[in-house]
Parts: sequence; structure tokens; C-alpha cells
Amino acid sequence: MSLALLQETATVSYGALAAIGAGLAAIGGGIGVGKIGASAMEAMARQPEMQGKLQGSAIVLIAFIEAIALFAVVVSFLAMDK
Repeated sequence: MSLALLQETATVSYGALAAIGAGLAAIGGGIGVGKIGASAMEAMARQPEMQGKLQGSAIVLIAFIEAIALFAVVVSFLAMDK
């Protein structure tokens, strides 16, 4: 086998893998937001007087999770071009 033939067969298309990575990042972000929401609701049900503090903390944590998920999607789309 020639070297050129080996190089042609060894090339990998990263487009499909990048699309899967973007999908997994979006799903992971959704799961994280859902867990935070569920935990915040349970905590508010147990201690209603802490509602304001818990809600503020949950919003900040949701923003962090969404930022990480968006960053992962952007990295996946950038990897799609290679």
C-alpha cells in the first residue's frame, strides 16, 4: 500500500462527532438546569422562609450551567470545520 492511500483512508470527518458533541452539551445543560430547579423547589417546600435566597442562588447556578453548555456547543461547531 502506498502512503497516499493510507493517508486517504485515515482521514476522519469530525462533522458528525462535533454534531453529537453539540447535542450532548445541550442535553447535559438541560439535565443540569432540571436538577437545580427540582432541588430548589424541594428546598423551598421544606423551608419556605428561604425562598428568596434559594431562588437567587438557583438563577446564578442556572446561568453558569447555560454558559458552560453554550461554550461546549461553540467548541463543537468550531471542531466541525476541521
